[in-house]
Amino acid sequence: MPAATKTRVLLADDHPALLAETARLLEHEHEVIGVVADGLELLEAAQRLDPDLIVLDIGMPGLDGFEAARRLKRAGCRSRIIFLTVQEDADYAKEALALGADGYVVKSQIVSDLMLAIKDALAGRRFVSPTLTLSP
Repeated sequence: MPAATKTRVLLADDHPALLAETARLLEHEHEVIGVVADGLELLEAAQRLDPDLIVLDIGMPGLDGFEAARRLKRAGCRSRIIFLTVQEDADYAKEALALGADGYVVKSQIVSDLMLAIKDALAGRRFVSPTLTLSP
């Protein structure tokens, strides 16, 4: 895929090793245009870089991922949002989707689920790691 057509992705997580692993997973099909370690940095970077997609953690310093997503949506951010988190609780996933997230991937399933979540998000579909059961 030519670089001009690659999805521009902003990553937000406070664990450097996970950020590096996520960037490696994405590098062949997507362009990682920024990496930040907290929610406040995310708000600034999202405004400055205007990514196509944001992959963020829930638990971050400064501003948690839920509040960061809430503020991004309120500010009119058009980026697709996928949460990548250790939280394997359906209530967290429901809250993320209620905030307007396009995907919810548990970190233990990053290799199998993240690329699927990105594909679905870019196609206008929501993705939740299949290890979670979202009952009404």
